[in-house]
Amino acid sequence: MVSEYKHKRVTWLDIESPTAEEVKKVMAKYSIHPLVADELLRPTLRPKADYYKDLIYLVLHFPILKPDGKGFEECEIDFILSKNFLITVHYKPLISLTELGKIFEADAMLEDGGLAKNAGILFFYVIKHLYDISMDYLEDLQMQIQEIEDRMFEKKPSQYNLVRKISHVRRDLIDLRRMVQPHKSILSSIEYTCIKFFGKEFSHYLSRMLGEHYKLWNILENDQEIVASIQDTNDSILNNWSNEIMKILTIIAFITFPLTLLSSIFGMNTKYIPIVGLPGDFWIIIGMMILATVLMFYFFKKKKWV
Repeated sequence: MVSEYKHKRVTWLDIESPTAEEVKKVMAKYSIHPLVADELLRPTLRPKADYYKDLIYLVLHFPILKPDGKGFEECEIDFILSKNFLITVHYKPLISLTELGKIFEADAMLEDGGLAKNAGILFFYVIKHLYDISMDYLEDLQMQIQEIEDRMFEKKPSQYNLVRKISHVRRDLIDLRRMVQPHKSILSSIEYTCIKFFGKEFSHYLSRMLGEHYKLWNILENDQEIVASIQDTNDSILNNWSNEIMKILTIIAFITFPLTLLSSIFGMNTKYIPIVGLPGDFWIIIGMMILATVLMFYFFKKKKWV
């Protein structure tokens, strides 16, 4: 599906899941290099930047929410950048780009009409818009991190359920890092060619693009450190709980040990057993068991083990 937006001298072509026929038409109309046209027919696994006589071809990957809203999946966006046109190609629906296209067409983004000056400025705003969406995803993850942190110190937290939540947040952060990390080198590599296409003043927009990337990356790094600390704290709480349970079970085992021993002794099938046969022998044995329990509990209390 091809969506075309025009404003003054600049054209933006947004293509979703291009067919061979659509690519052929675009190739003929915009003089796209055959190697680039061939790349558009299939997804590319790794980010890249290629340079041709009058265009730049970029492949970047951005996060989008999965259909079920749980976690992120990778969305490849191919950029074909020339002086007066920008072509974006993606293989999954991106409502955000459709909305941005309408803004571009209505010239609502910049009051002075600077958006239509050249395709480079349009490219900057598309990248910025995609980074803003990634920032929204990060804000949602930060809210989840805050919720985990609050629940972790409740009086009766479900610590074992938090392990799964922490793992999910950590997985999402890893996915975001994997997609965003290569952007720095790709955006830095196009500086010379972009300045050649759009003039020296475009270096300001490149710096802002890299600034948006740095901001996103620094927040990702910070969030990952926070989640790692939360996971360590949660593991410590779980270990303390486990140790407390083991301590209680050990104390119970030691307290019941003399009871088991006494019951075993007086349950032996021998000709002579002390106390057995005397008046009130049952209550005497029960009393001995209670006394042994009290002595063992007193011993643990004195040692401050309970």
